[in-house]
Amino acid sequence: MTPQFVEQLATDFDDVFFLIGAAILAIEIVKGLFSPSFRWRGFLDMIASISTQIPSLLAEIFLLSLAYLGYVLIADSLVGWTFPITVWTILLGVIACDFFYYWEHRIAHRVRLFWTQHAVHHSSRYMNTSVAIRFGPLEGVLSALAHLPLIFLGFPPSVVLFGIFFVLAYQTWIHTELIGRLGFLDAILNTPSNHRVHHGCDDKYIDKNYGGILIVWDRLFGTYQREEETPRYGLKRDFEAVNPLIVWISELPQFFRDLKNARSPREFWMHLFGPPGWAPESDADTGKTSNSGLAEARTVSPAPPAPLPNSARQRSAP
Repeated sequence: MTPQFVEQLATDFDDVFFLIGAAILAIEIVKGLFSPSFRWRGFLDMIASISTQIPSLLAEIFLLSLAYLGYVLIADSLVGWTFPITVWTILLGVIACDFFYYWEHRIAHRVRLFWTQHAVHHSSRYMNTSVAIRFGPLEGVLSALAHLPLIFLGFPPSVVLFGIFFVLAYQTWIHTELIGRLGFLDAILNTPSNHRVHHGCDDKYIDKNYGGILIVWDRLFGTYQREEETPRYGLKRDFEAVNPLIVWISELPQFFRDLKNARSPREFWMHLFGPPGWAPESDADTGKTSNSGLAEARTVSPAPPAPLPNSARQRSAP
């Protein structure tokens, strides 16, 4: 096998998952149009989600090209050997990328600087397939850094890029409410049920189910949560915007204000690399929050838990 073959394989898999996601999205749109609770705001939110691909694709064309070039240079100059490209190497590479994605994803939730980008993905109050492509424009930076160790472990750059693409492409179909619980698969894979939990802003669901393809990482590292009632989706703070431009930069204004108002190097550092929701003790004592991430105190009353869809009510022990 050659790197060119692996690149073509990545394109083929990406196309397959795109078609699956497009089919689910079409069903979601038709269902929404004929629903008694039809709301135009939901469709405007879909448009906002799709619009994030404009800055995201422009950034990723440059970032991924640069990351791949960097991977190749490091592999050629600093790594004395690489795995041969075989079916088993590709399979192992996907599993390794999924493992590193778990930690990349967890860091994106717990480090404010990276949350400013990943929060875009979590800012929708809806759960449909369009949310699967709702990205911050610079999310690829953390991804490139997080997967760099795989190059030092001897994985060919083309295999690492394939693994990154495959893990992301897989997640296209899990952003939906159309598919309920899937029995034993919920115990192994990141399924729609497991991922709905991840997008919930209810206290019990926050920072849970980080896995990309496999949910076993969450079970191993203590971040797994079963879907028990339909989550309230979106950010913890009061964010309801469907204006694409506001969605693109939703976290940045407050982030830069906090950096500007930092009263010490430590505060500046914590606003950069502390968890979302961190505030100096003096602000915390007065109830003031300086962050707009998931950990911030809610400013609106939560909606009462909704019952799971009929298809999701069948409980299967994981």
